Amino acid sequence: MRYIIKIIVLTFAVYITGYILPGVHIDNFLTSILVALVISLLNTFLKPILVFFTIPFTVVTFGLFLLVINAVIILLASKILYPHFTIDGFWWALLFSIILSFINSIFELPFKQKPVRKQEFRNDEDKDKDDHFDDYEEVK
Repeated sequence: MRYIIKIIVLTFAVYITGYILPGVHIDNFLTSILVALVISLLNTFLKPILVFFTIPFTVVTFGLFLLVINAVIILLASKILYPHFTIDGFWWALLFSIILSFINSIFELPFKQKPVRKQEFRNDEDKDKDDHFDDYEEVK
């Protein structure tokens, strides 16, 4: 269920980002659904391999090379869905990936699960034991 929600959120983010940027061309809303599916599949299977093999570049550039990897993923998605989803160049793909990440993070805020904190409940007897300082002597 979480995967379907993420795909729906990514679909709207792709559609809005494609509408904002003039260098990104998306035919219709169905194409943005396909783009979201292809990007999620590429992020799942190809991105970890690319990140692993480019660790030295990522370390030297203090993580900025990950933006290049995201742009390459977007360009690959445009090559897969060529007639319906096109990007005019690398810089448009880079800008598309940055704006897509920003919009996607805003859209996912209501769906994020808050971490569950485990609370320990103590009874009154344990509390009273902790409050006494019987082990210490009074200083004169």
